[in-house]
Amino acid sequence: MTRTFLSRNPSVLWFLLALALFTLAITLMSEAYGSALVSTSFVKTLGKTLCLCLVALAMDLVWGYAGILSLGHMAFFALGGYMIGMWLMYARTEGIVVAALANEVLPATAEEIRQGIASQIFGVVGASELPPIWAFAHSLPLQLMLVVAVPGVLALVFGWLAFRSRVTGVYLSILTQAMTLAAALYLFQNDSGLRGNNGLSGLQNLPGLDQIPQADLSIWFFWASAAALALVYVGLAWIVSGKFGSVIRAIRDDEQRVRFLGYSVEGYKLFVFTLTAVIAAIAGALYYPQAGIINPAELAPIASIYLAVWVAIGGRGRLYGAVIGAAFVSLLSSWFTGGRAPSVNLGVYTVNWVDWWQILLGLSFVLVTLFAPKGIGGLFDLVQGLRHPNRHGTALGPDDGALMEKEAVE
Repeated sequence: MTRTFLSRNPSVLWFLLALALFTLAITLMSEAYGSALVSTSFVKTLGKTLCLCLVALAMDLVWGYAGILSLGHMAFFALGGYMIGMWLMYARTEGIVVAALANEVLPATAEEIRQGIASQIFGVVGASELPPIWAFAHSLPLQLMLVVAVPGVLALVFGWLAFRSRVTGVYLSILTQAMTLAAALYLFQNDSGLRGNNGLSGLQNLPGLDQIPQADLSIWFFWASAAALALVYVGLAWIVSGKFGSVIRAIRDDEQRVRFLGYSVEGYKLFVFTLTAVIAAIAGALYYPQAGIINPAELAPIASIYLAVWVAIGGRGRLYGAVIGAAFVSLLSSWFTGGRAPSVNLGVYTVNWVDWWQILLGLSFVLVTLFAPKGIGGLFDLVQGLRHPNRHGTALGPDDGALMEKEAVE
């Protein structure tokens, strides 16, 4: 009897149930629709955490399943934020300029409004013209298309050049890190068209919704982040549970053998790399309106290294492990670096966690790699291992634990 997708992947149902209950609980405790036990700032923190879980899913697919250790996916995350940030900043500035010019004797022309917008946005970097890359910033639909298109095309071109040259392993990781560093250095320049080191700010103020309290906006973005996480989780679980998932795992374990079997290894890797770049960009487009600001420092290579650490600690090769790792480490990081963790007085030295958090995180990564390679997600394997599987039929392989005949046809 053929089993359904959900029966073969019970973890998907458990994940969706946990996410739904979590979303409902936060909503009922929020300042907007509940008892105000959870502050608006913490709702934003939780919404941003869900976005980080979303980009961790992308990292888990490209690294945990396909074996491509990309140290550049947070660059796609930041680019998605820049694309939506351009519209947010343009539309908000347009409202300010139009209101200011309304007091003039003669009605303002479209060119005067455009000049006013350019001066407001780029006066901080000594410019008064809108760069060409802002050509579509006035249109939300077009900028939403760019959220997907810009990181997607960059990943497609970079991946095609790298994979067709059969760059693998640590060399590919170095190349992705170099790509991220190059993008960050370019954006730090004032003539990049994205305000250099100043970045884009005021993104939490949604155009046309000035009268809506931040408490309401924060919970709306929280819902959108939860919905995106649920949809992507189900989609990736469906991908990895089928033939495609088997092929990319085989590429991870023995790329040459898969190539000799006639599969287009480069095509599979390019698809995964591009798809995960787009997912990362969508996560960034949801993250930065909640953060309120984005600057080139968000593209720093260290951010992508943090992403790999989250997935490793949660357990790579397990979608729920990536979510657990990202949520656990990011929330713990907010607690330590936000000054809420009490300092420890050792007499001769006082441990301030703001200074020691990165060292603690690096040590955790080393310990997990050495002693718990399955990460936090491996705990679920221990629970499942307590139950003996219902194995039946004739073994299809010579090794102990090989797939049984009847299992293979289910």
